[in-house]
Amino acid sequence: MTKKNALLMLSLFLMTGSLSMILAQGNPADTNQIAQQHAQWKAIASGFSMAFASGLCGLAQGKAVAGSAEAMARNPGAAAAIRFALLLGLVLIESLALYTLAIIIVQIS
Repeated sequence: MTKKNALLMLSLFLMTGSLSMILAQGNPADTNQIAQQHAQWKAIASGFSMAFASGLCGLAQGKAVAGSAEAMARNPGAAAAIRFALLLGLVLIESLALYTLAIIIVQIS
């Protein structure tokens, strides 16, 4: 990932977070309307966070599998150790998406 892409992703992430805080303000006297808007933004933010987490998990898993395939091709004698490290890494990468899903379920209910 280049510095330009990393900065673009970081600025997009920070911009969406600050935008939701700016748009969340309303009249404190009208609590019913605020509650409806809060529920709407909560659902939209949940969808974006799950999409973001799933996309990053897919990229990370692809890079991990490519690296392990290259490592096994270079050193076939260490294939068992490389395979174990790959599976452990894939489990930890996938846990990011599962934790995100669990947090979303808790927040929505």
